[in-house]
Amino acid sequence: MVGRYRPYPEYKETRVDWLGEVPSHWKLVRIKEVAQVINGYPFDSKLFESLSGVPLVRIRDISSSRTEVRYKGYVPSEVLISNDDVLVGMDGDFNVAKWQGGEAALNQRVACVRASSRYLQNFIFYMLPFNMKVVNDLTYFTTVKHLSSVDILKTCFALPPEKELGCIVDFVECEVARIDTLLERQQQLVALLVEKRQALISHAVTKGLNAHAKMQDSGVEWLGEVPEAWTVCRIKQVAKLESGHTPDKKIAAYWVDCDIPWVSLNDSAQLKEVDYISETAIYLNEKGIANSSARKLPERSVVFTRDASIGLAAITTKVMAVSQHVIAWICDKEKVVPEFLLLVFYAMKDELDRYTFGATLKTIGMPDVNKLTAAFPDVKEQNEIVDHVFKARDRLHLLIAESENAISLMKERRTALISAAITGKIDVRDWVTPAEITNNKEVAV
Repeated sequence: MVGRYRPYPEYKETRVDWLGEVPSHWKLVRIKEVAQVINGYPFDSKLFESLSGVPLVRIRDISSSRTEVRYKGYVPSEVLISNDDVLVGMDGDFNVAKWQGGEAALNQRVACVRASSRYLQNFIFYMLPFNMKVVNDLTYFTTVKHLSSVDILKTCFALPPEKELGCIVDFVECEVARIDTLLERQQQLVALLVEKRQALISHAVTKGLNAHAKMQDSGVEWLGEVPEAWTVCRIKQVAKLESGHTPDKKIAAYWVDCDIPWVSLNDSAQLKEVDYISETAIYLNEKGIANSSARKLPERSVVFTRDASIGLAAITTKVMAVSQHVIAWICDKEKVVPEFLLLVFYAMKDELDRYTFGATLKTIGMPDVNKLTAAFPDVKEQNEIVDHVFKARDRLHLLIAESENAISLMKERRTALISAAITGKIDVRDWVTPAEITNNKEVAV
């Protein structure tokens, strides 16, 4: 970062870890000297409304432009906020955000930092996250993390002269806007690639690879038309359904010297990412299996979550057991390939969501599991489809990974640029906007 922009000629030590050295003419100040901190108010939750009243900003809302609830009772004028007020969440990760949702009321455990000028306000907005990161790191192992307004008021930072302050804020805002535009484009690309990946899978397991195949109406909404030669049936007709169980956790003997992988909701994060599962978060032993309804299932079973995140699936690579929140399908080798069934579950995402629409706790009951229906070509064609989809999907995975890496690098650059500017590691006093550069070129011509 410093290599592209020149540093200031002279620096001084601040003895503030996150600041380090700052330009010698900058002044060390605390927020209480240059801005006010407004505490939120303990509003009565009985008067929360969804449609009428004053928008009420809670911690969960600070990074949004709208609130989940409104307040229909009396609102003290001193806790009203407006656009560009800087908000700090006082619990959890102490997030910092700039409010853009219009006039609203500030709930307890959220603070507002308000300065006398736009430039100072925005400088504080860009500065605060770096100080809050230090606070977060220091309290990382604290069970319940709380921040007070006094902590915010004591925040120390280096303040440049007023004219210089304006140059720095203009520079940061322009560069951040440019990077954010690039970020948005990359994020849109990732979304399109993910959508294309899902469409690839869905088309392959419902329409096949032969564009000229004669089609028939499956009679199943999520399948639509399928090749005439395919068999439409319930999944349980091509794969044996097995449910799981949890051995009694009060009996210690069931949970020592365990070596049998046991797929549970603790493996959900892994199941979201992988096609094959080899290791699990928790293991069972033979005694636990013998004294419960859990049983060992053969390798190449297709496991499938039926609670919380519905339909997360993978193929086991060894003998495993499953919990009661997970089911397993043991494929009939003559009728279905485990990889094809896995792709079917990937394609069924919207169909599975339909079973749990509106439910607070997502779960799919065994009667609905028994009714799950798909279309199956012969095993030879299934293998051809699997081979095609896995290869095409790998190419898409590579493109997605490249885009996500670009996003990560841009976010790092964004953070580094802001840090360098607001701590004086780079001198942007002579910086001019792209518009000014363009105008100067036009005048020269």
